[in-house]
Amino acid sequence: MLILIVAATAFEVDPLANSLGHKLDILITGAGMVPTAFALGRQFSMHKYDLVINLGIAGSFDKSIHPGYVVEITEDTFSETGAEDDQEFIPISKLGFGENTFKPTTTLENVCNSLYLTRANAITVNTVHGNEESIKKIHSRLNPQIESMEGAAFFYACRQFNLPCLQIRAVSNYVEKRNRDNWDIQLAIKNLNNFAIELINRISNN
Repeated sequence: MLILIVAATAFEVDPLANSLGHKLDILITGAGMVPTAFALGRQFSMHKYDLVINLGIAGSFDKSIHPGYVVEITEDTFSETGAEDDQEFIPISKLGFGENTFKPTTTLENVCNSLYLTRANAITVNTVHGNEESIKKIHSRLNPQIESMEGAAFFYACRQFNLPCLQIRAVSNYVEKRNRDNWDIQLAIKNLNNFAIELINRISNN
């Protein structure tokens, strides 16, 4: 099985690359939805994969999903794609110009039924939330659990090429007024990579 690991930055997957680099391809896209979509389109035009996995850290709106938790993303929405009508936001789907919510084309259970993660919905943003008023607004509109800057673009690209894909995120912080003292990026990366190494080993041994 040929597997592609996709990450925004190298430091998010360094432990995985050092442990399993010979078993899989790793693509570092750069942060954000535009670099992710471009890099994946270029990669998929040159290579065919049996499974594509997006690994990365993320913020959690859901206080029950603590920093360090690793989750499987079941759907991801481009939360900012649409139009404003005074105080109302109209998503691109209601405008009639396309979709804004995308889902993985496979599941962790289908890939490896001996491993389980908490499942969560997510939004993909250009601007990470750090303002109490904007957090309340996005809660009211979409009720997201997880936030990243790449996830929906990853799902979109994989669907365009009809490739099986998963998105696995580790929480590094709560989504709140920006306070880096409350972040735990090292724990998130450690737990993310430990899970990914176990997953790849189990898939490879099947």
